[in-house]
Amino acid sequence: MASMEYSIQYRRADALERKNYAHWHAVESMPLADLKKLQEEKLVAQMAYLKERSPFYQKKFSDAGISFDEIRTVKDLQKVPFTLKTEIRESLKAKPPFGLHLAADMEDVIQMQASSGTTGSPSYVALTQGDAEMWHEMNARCFFASGIRPGDMSLHGFALAKGFVGGVPITQSMQYMGVIDIPIGADGGADRLLRAAADVRPRVLAAAPNFAVFLGEKAPDILGVEAKTLGIEVVLVGGEPGGGIPAIRQRIEEVWGAKCCEMLGGTDMGVAYWGECEKQSGMHMVGMDYIITELLNPETGEVIPFEDGAEGELIYTAIGREANPLVRFRSGDHVEVLGTKCACGRTGPKVRCIGRTDDMLIIRGANVFPSAIQSIIGDMTPETNGVMRVVADFEGHTSQGALKVIVERGPDRSPGRDKELKKSIETHLRNSLAFKADVRIVEPDTFEKPGAVKVALTLREYPDL
Repeated sequence: MASMEYSIQYRRADALERKNYAHWHAVESMPLADLKKLQEEKLVAQMAYLKERSPFYQKKFSDAGISFDEIRTVKDLQKVPFTLKTEIRESLKAKPPFGLHLAADMEDVIQMQASSGTTGSPSYVALTQGDAEMWHEMNARCFFASGIRPGDMSLHGFALAKGFVGGVPITQSMQYMGVIDIPIGADGGADRLLRAAADVRPRVLAAAPNFAVFLGEKAPDILGVEAKTLGIEVVLVGGEPGGGIPAIRQRIEEVWGAKCCEMLGGTDMGVAYWGECEKQSGMHMVGMDYIITELLNPETGEVIPFEDGAEGELIYTAIGREANPLVRFRSGDHVEVLGTKCACGRTGPKVRCIGRTDDMLIIRGANVFPSAIQSIIGDMTPETNGVMRVVADFEGHTSQGALKVIVERGPDRSPGRDKELKKSIETHLRNSLAFKADVRIVEPDTFEKPGAVKVALTLREYPDL
């Protein structure tokens, strides 16, 4: 049969040729000095674009008394005020649907995406053709780093019907890199997903970490076989804390008999641009030609270098973005730097996400991330089943009282030993995280099982249990 030419390309033309590459793109292993030069060339072009096209940044720069022309290096960016999520919401409200920070003509917008909206109204993001290709390219680098290859089949376990970037964009990016995505989604339910896994036997499962655990544990009930017999080799997770929590990662790998790798990103800048390689020693920044990343010490407000052991909030500046480019956007993701070199050859720094700065609670002066509590509870299985919720039933994020934590006991543990378990958990939390907890033990399966909606670890009201 003669080859056919198509006007629309769903798959990158050379995708299948890249199957045996060391990295999806050469920029991932580019020396940092060369990367910085490339970033600064693109930064100058981005500033010129914003100067001409962005009412939002025209006003922001004017109010700050700075000129677009003076921002020519990565260090120069520190002159620019941060862009906050609240500003983006105000911009969207002032000029729907894509805000005052829309810098492309509407006729050039080919797609829109939205954040999950877990902390309020979703943030709507516009994409031009170039922006969409940028998203696919960064996603492909993350997928490839995790061991996914062109020609694989991937079972789509993220929500498809909720309109967030774990849905349609993941499907599109899988197609872009030559992977066949099985588009069922978490909304399709565990039964349909598992039966598809048994029928098609894909090599990859992509899902939120808590849902990946739930799905694997349901396999014996639904299929009569262990999930590890279904042929999954790579479980790609993201979208919520869990992939970086040792107990959850271990459980994923146990039930699926597969390697678990994590990715990190955010709707305002893309889908995923931090990807974990098969060395499993942290997530590499794989989109350094599209995003300039700074590490902010949130306590001092200073930019600090990406060095082993450093912690801070990720700050992003888009370079080469057309529709909704952001400058010095505070992501809210608080990370620890795990390294700046890797045997895989990628030169982007490696991080582990500790939690979100807007989720952080201050309990009697101690900074506490709910995901850190979940990690400790997960390590206490089978006494617990790893499921917990924090109850922050106080104004703001600060309390002088003990923090209420609800923990499900392990399924084989007697309720008569709850007092002993409560004391043990409170001791572990105090010794590990330096805060006082008031723990309540509840029945297994008290909380709804993971599904299409992200797991919210923090409750603002005490539930009616």
